[in-house]
Amino acid sequence: MNVQTNTESKTMRELIAFRVSEQEFCVDVTKVREIRGWTPATPVPHAPNAMLGVINLRGLVLPIIDLAARIGFRPTVPSSRHAIMVVEIGQQVIGVLVDAVSEIFSVAEDKIQATPDVASDLAKKLVHGVIPAEGRMISVVSLDEIPTMSVAA
Repeated sequence: MNVQTNTESKTMRELIAFRVSEQEFCVDVTKVREIRGWTPATPVPHAPNAMLGVINLRGLVLPIIDLAARIGFRPTVPSSRHAIMVVEIGQQVIGVLVDAVSEIFSVAEDKIQATPDVASDLAKKLVHGVIPAEGRMISVVSLDEIPTMSVAA
């Protein structure tokens, strides 16, 4: 969406912020179909460690990915306090387990800073930018990388 400020035009992005392992992340709000509470998943044999299993979402078999485990943090022990963000990645719909969803906010595209060069290649693939906001740092996540990422054991 474009918002006019005086005579100059700034491209704004609407993002949804969430927490994983005490860190803040965000994704484009248009990629999020819904947010729901934790529902126990049915394990899938021989699935990657980050895949908690599948749930039935109104007739759709939805794989649930533990984002913390997927990005190399300690695996989450899901509880009723956790949330599942149902997201669209290309033609695929998946559930992403997060600690909590905190807010929807808008930010000017020019306020998103590049991922620092000191970050690993894996981090640069996942995090497309960083937003300094009110004394905190929010990493902009590329959902396209979530299903294909491999994490070293």
